[in-house]
Amino acid sequence: MSHSGDQNNPYSQPQPNPYGQVPAPQNPVPPQQNPYAQQTIPQGQAGGYGYPAPGVPAPPPGPPAGAPVTAPGGGAGRGVSGWLWALGGVVAASAIWGSVLFATGGFSSEPSPDLAGYAYTGDLCADTSLTPFENAHFRTKANTGTTSKDANPQHSGAQLTSLDTMTCNVSFEQDGTSSSGYSSTWLYNTATLHRKADPTPEFADTYRSYEKQDTSVGYRVEAVPGIGDEAYLVTRKDEGSTSNSSYVILGVRDGWMTYQSTWSSYTSSSSGSKQPTATEVATMLKSSATETLKRLQNSR
Repeated sequence: MSHSGDQNNPYSQPQPNPYGQVPAPQNPVPPQQNPYAQQTIPQGQAGGYGYPAPGVPAPPPGPPAGAPVTAPGGGAGRGVSGWLWALGGVVAASAIWGSVLFATGGFSSEPSPDLAGYAYTGDLCADTSLTPFENAHFRTKANTGTTSKDANPQHSGAQLTSLDTMTCNVSFEQDGTSSSGYSSTWLYNTATLHRKADPTPEFADTYRSYEKQDTSVGYRVEAVPGIGDEAYLVTRKDEGSTSNSSYVILGVRDGWMTYQSTWSSYTSSSSGSKQPTATEVATMLKSSATETLKRLQNSR
């Protein structure tokens, strides 16, 4: 899939001085006579206010009145005052350009989120593909509740400053299940648009950590090619277990979008139905995720 690319830096070239070239004044102001300038006094006269001490030579005389004052190394055509005006123009231009950069975020160090074309939806269930599960003889349980909390499927979502979150929970029942037995099958889907922080560095370890859990239940984690930028399948190991249950997670990252689909099921021995294997569940989750993500990209 196509993601974000490098953009040209509009600030890489020096900006022109908006005030133009400032000419030097044509008639420089003559220097003022300093009433306190040191002057040569007769030999033997004591030093006093405005006069050097005996034996100290008087400084050389200053420029004559009306002579132009120039900057070091400059000619009479470039006065100090003109040089200061030009410097002031550069400083003012820099201040204005700096204000523009701050206002437009030119100095911001925050990275641009790569949402890979995905958009927020308030009803993730409407975009969730249930066809793979229906083809395996699972159907959505009838909605017997009277409030939104009892709805099935049940969805929620929130748009926040740093991320957008979407969830969809579906309760299934399997064809051929006896009313005398107990059966519980759920599909939990979540999608997150990360707007401030790139989830890439931590994504793989989030799922690899299942293999490191020191519990009585073990998990197997494997990479899944062909879905998003990276995807991982987490399967609970039930070797030696007599329960008819399964727990499988599929996690997908595409740019700064993360998606997780979790299957959880349990059926009592008296239910009379056979649960799908973990491999069959994994196939259903991958098919559903592939179609669901396409819908989220086209929901703009």
